[in-house]
Amino acid sequence: MAPHPVTQAIIDLSAGACGGIACVLSGQPFDTAKVKMQTFPGLYRGFVHCFVSIYKQVGLRGLYRGTTPALIANIAENTVLFMSYGFCQNVVRFVSGLDKCTDLSDVQKACSGSVASVFSSLASCPTELVKCRLQAMHEMEASGKIASGQKSTVWSVVRNVLWTNGPLGFYQGLTTTIVREIPGYFCFFGGYELSRSMFAHQMSRDKEHIGVVPLMFSGGFGGACLWLVVYPIDCVKSRIQVLSLSGKQEGFLKTLMEILRNEGVAPLYSGLTPTMIRTFPANGALFLAYEVSRKIMMQQFEQ
Repeated sequence: MAPHPVTQAIIDLSAGACGGIACVLSGQPFDTAKVKMQTFPGLYRGFVHCFVSIYKQVGLRGLYRGTTPALIANIAENTVLFMSYGFCQNVVRFVSGLDKCTDLSDVQKACSGSVASVFSSLASCPTELVKCRLQAMHEMEASGKIASGQKSTVWSVVRNVLWTNGPLGFYQGLTTTIVREIPGYFCFFGGYELSRSMFAHQMSRDKEHIGVVPLMFSGGFGGACLWLVVYPIDCVKSRIQVLSLSGKQEGFLKTLMEILRNEGVAPLYSGLTPTMIRTFPANGALFLAYEVSRKIMMQQFEQ
């Protein structure tokens, strides 16, 4: 028997939190390199040069700069995302005239994930802004865009945003985040479910019993689909959130056109290499933690 809707929401929320923690701990250094390369593409010759430069400048801890807001961001985003994902699946069943226990197709699940991402954007935007600013603080000082010697702690960034822009300042880049998430999470959940379906077909078993490695690969494949589609949008989002630290930053379209006019298309893909390397361990860990923890909790409540 299916759990009560409130219980199901709590299970999805808790499983999403487990997935968010696993995602950050396995992929944070690559995310730091991605943000730096997106915001200052001219400073680094490539992924390896960026990694080496970070290590020389501030040591190993530099690769984990912004981990605290990243953890908060991923826990917040994934709890809201997966809780909304479960709710949106029920909405899709209702709209399609399906029974509550009917399993959805891969495309229907992708649509559910796409709609759910709108809600998760509201949770992730403020913490992503703090994370991106922390990660790019050194480059902002080195380029003269902000005064040198500023504190680079979570609280100092939060205080600066509140002092400069007020509470709404945390939502700089929200439009770009939503523009990124809607198509991105369609590809994310669609790629994940499609990969699981293919593994299940090849192994002649259902999707819930394909094993750890196929599950993690499917998570990584879903992440790769997401980033290949939305990476240029994410680059614009990072620029808006980081460069707004030095003053008012233009919106999505103006920032995008400025990049294209002054720098060309290539900077929109700066940092793609560490992102694609990161996506398989990080998103594989996310879905593994989500599916395992969700299965354990579902078994407890079904007893």
